[in-house]
Amino acid sequence: MIGRGQAAGALEVVCWDVREYGLGSYGAIDDYPYGGGAGMLLRPEPLAAAIEAAVAADPRPARTLLLCPQGEVFSQTKARELADCERLVLVCGRYEGLDERVREALIDEEISVGDYVLTGGELAAMVVIEATARLQPGVLGDLESTSEESHSEPLLEYPQYTRPAVWRGHEVPEVLLAGHHERVRLWRRQEQLRRTLERRPDLAAHWRPSEEDRRLLARIV
Repeated sequence: MIGRGQAAGALEVVCWDVREYGLGSYGAIDDYPYGGGAGMLLRPEPLAAAIEAAVAADPRPARTLLLCPQGEVFSQTKARELADCERLVLVCGRYEGLDERVREALIDEEISVGDYVLTGGELAAMVVIEATARLQPGVLGDLESTSEESHSEPLLEYPQYTRPAVWRGHEVPEVLLAGHHERVRLWRRQEQLRRTLERRPDLAAHWRPSEEDRRLLARIV
């Protein structure tokens, strides 16, 4: 998908290797932390040079994000917000972290992809790229599909089926086979509500039910 989007000119993804800005004959990019402690930290000089080179490579304004466990937890809402930015510079944390002065001087925002620890921020950056790129016109074939999937609103997606109508004794719900579009819409909404309440009740705190939703909920509860 990302490759198709780039080929279509809908987005561009460029990788910048911090090691190209390393120090000395060995291209050092890390060092021991002042005050002691386990692990190594990314040094400010090579990391700052890489970030500044990435920012300066294009005249359009860039929003610089650090992928790290301390950041705001990434969500579909954040993906939509970032998708509206002209450029994103994603800085991947590594080792035990980075010199705090780089964070203070060059980072606009910090993003976390979850409450767990990764060896580096590369996988986290790929998650952010995937989630934001697919919201760009020309990347997905059907932009309407992005508005109906899980987390486009604080509800999970309804169950979906394809052929055959009967598989290993399990039948597709009759309402989906009858061809009545309004009944299908209502069934899907009801199943969306049911699935969210059963699997992610925490999402309900961020959801404002409509009058129609309240009627459908009465059938479920």
